[in-house]
Amino acid sequence: MSKKNENPAEGKEPESSWKDAIFNPRTGEFFGRTASNWGLILLFYLVFYGFLTAMFVFTMWAMLQTLNDDTPKYRDRVASPGLAIRPNSLNIVFNRSEPLGYGQYVQHLESFLHQYNDSEQAKNDLCMAGQYSEQDEEPQKKVCQFRRSLLQRCSGMEDTTFGYAKGQPCVIVKMNRIIGLKPAGDPYINCTSKSGKPLQMQYFPHEGTIDRMYFPYYGKKTHEGYVQPLVAVKLLLKKEDYNSELFVECKVEGSNLKNNDERDKFLGRVTFRVLVTE
Repeated sequence: MSKKNENPAEGKEPESSWKDAIFNPRTGEFFGRTASNWGLILLFYLVFYGFLTAMFVFTMWAMLQTLNDDTPKYRDRVASPGLAIRPNSLNIVFNRSEPLGYGQYVQHLESFLHQYNDSEQAKNDLCMAGQYSEQDEEPQKKVCQFRRSLLQRCSGMEDTTFGYAKGQPCVIVKMNRIIGLKPAGDPYINCTSKSGKPLQMQYFPHEGTIDRMYFPYYGKKTHEGYVQPLVAVKLLLKKEDYNSELFVECKVEGSNLKNNDERDKFLGRVTFRVLVTE
């Protein structure tokens, strides 16, 4: 009787282990692929993503050729400018007897008007009032003077507190810049009380006018040093107006600029709250 084979596994292939899934020394495969397979895959992805990158770069380059460094390509989304006020707060609340309370407003107005100082504006041009300053052919546009002194009682030159110490604060209204804007008519700023009782106001320049000579605006690069025209509104508050919330709405009137769009409450108008105590 023959003896049984003491090594029944002899002559058979050794069973594979989990280590072979990472690297198989018999076939030379790493993660199931040979070195040549991995090389072909890497070459494919290198070519594929290189092509995508080249196509993206070419597309961006082609698009940039259609843009102008000085003027946005599309300007039809905002046909009319919005209004903003300085000091930069829609809630002007202060005690006229406490300088620290209104000091932030005075400081903001002083800082904002620095660029309008007569000494700064002296280097700009004296333009023809009532006429657009069209300079389409000029490579560098001239800037029309807007002197701070035009704001008179709200210039901060005579009264360094801009009326806040007297309880009759000044608020400066400005239009946002829009390249190429040429408002028709004779635009001016008109403010009204929304609190149910009339308020006396005084405008600087006279009647809140915005002269056409400050239009059009040509952009930051070609119209360097451009300053927007301003309208200062002095609220002539009386004692009976103190300690009461007053809402004031200012609109641009007298032109084709929009000032009554419910979807944008800052388009051609701005509303702010004033509360003066003593």
